[in-house]
Amino acid sequence: EGYDMKQLRTQVGLVFQYPEYQLFEVDVLSDVCFGPKNQGLSKEECEAQAKEALQLVGFPEKYYHQSPFELSGGQKRRVAIAGILAMHPKVLVLDEPTAGLDPKGRDEILDQVAQLHEKTGMTVVLVSHSMEDVANYVERIIVMNKGKVMFDDVPHRVFSHVKELEAVGLAAPQVTYILHQLKDNGFDVDPSATTIEEAKETILQAVRKNSK
Repeated sequence: EGYDMKQLRTQVGLVFQYPEYQLFEVDVLSDVCFGPKNQGLSKEECEAQAKEALQLVGFPEKYYHQSPFELSGGQKRRVAIAGILAMHPKVLVLDEPTAGLDPKGRDEILDQVAQLHEKTGMTVVLVSHSMEDVANYVERIIVMNKGKVMFDDVPHRVFSHVKELEAVGLAAPQVTYILHQLKDNGFDVDPSATTIEEAKETILQAVRKNSK
């Protein structure tokens, strides 16, 4: 309440699930120019912002004048994200950005979003049911249940509530379950690890201790 919704919309860029279904222009550059054009910018300004956005998502320049419909799924999604970035939002909201992509495409998109966050300092909100994606990329997790905030904390602390998460249809990352199993079987590992890299470190430490 009290927000100027029109003003707010100009500052928040929303990338819907399967955003590539909204591509419609004759070529990639025209598609990414669509948002800035609607903001009233000149053709030159639109193209400058579109090219900057395409570079931010790591899209190859040689495809700028190609039809978006001839691209791979991962490339189409980059173009769709660039179309939102070209409008210079302060906050980027991505709704299930890896839906429908193969593992390679999924990693590429999320790595690119992580780099984008690093390069620009833009706030990125990732809406996802994939706990692996969440564990690998985010700094803060907010778990919603029936419109209410259930948890709001760093990944390690949120994923320590495995049972409560499972009760609302979520889970911890697979590595967390594996480490809990190892701990129960007598291995001196840290079960709060949530990424493959962290799991590797704690397993190696446990092996070193055992071999002494």
